[in-house]
Amino acid sequence: MQIVGYDTDDGGLFLSDPAGSGATGADPRHPTAAVEYVPLDSGTDLAYRLGDRHCAGVVTDAGHRPCDADDTPHCPDHTSTWVCARCTGTCLKDEMDCVDDHAIYLAAFAPDTFKVGVTKVYRLETRLREQGADRGAHVRTVENGRIAREIEAELATGIPDRVRVPEKLAGLGRPVDDAAWAALLDDFDPIETFAFDYGLGLSERPVAETLATGRVRGTKGRLLVLDHGGSTYAVDVRDLVGYEVTEGDTDRRLQSSLGAFG
Repeated sequence: MQIVGYDTDDGGLFLSDPAGSGATGADPRHPTAAVEYVPLDSGTDLAYRLGDRHCAGVVTDAGHRPCDADDTPHCPDHTSTWVCARCTGTCLKDEMDCVDDHAIYLAAFAPDTFKVGVTKVYRLETRLREQGADRGAHVRTVENGRIAREIEAELATGIPDRVRVPEKLAGLGRPVDDAAWAALLDDFDPIETFAFDYGLGLSERPVAETLATGRVRGTKGRLLVLDHGGSTYAVDVRDLVGYEVTEGDTDRRLQSSLGAFG
């Protein structure tokens, strides 16, 4: 089996078993395999041992098409770039299609990391959860994505427009600096604000690891929090993509979470 993707909305992993599922497809040169969804709900027990890692191939409506290239999580042939993520108001597509109402939002990540972003209005709360935000504020609505990206680019001169996963990991188990968040919002007139609780129940910061063994506490964006062997671990699920896995507990020696804040 191979971990071939993840879902940051509901929290889950996508697994494929090309060798064991009798992979088939319309084109025999490029067989596809069925994809299994493994939910990462709180209380779920995971028991996968990580093996070799290589390109995760591509998942389509027809199934998973594997790839043996060494690049991870995807080789150049299976790496796609969402052009809208690079947009600053000048459309990079042949024809602009972001004609729905868009929200400009602010997001907070504990304790005091903030970002500006845009998304379609109906996806706002989902988008904040996908990123693992602790707080959110809808600060403006505009009629299309082009205008939203222009405003985002202007705001990004003073507020970051992206937050790296290590920064999010460093905030696990810590509260948001409410005074700093309130000071940021003083410059805006929010339409709506959000506060999220991911139910992780952390009293200290977990140890950063790459493993797929343990009892799931929950997910927070791309971060999976697991209890294993008396310690708590945080896994960037993107770092799991591409690994061949077998059923069974990890046999690796792992760092204990004792003194993780030290």
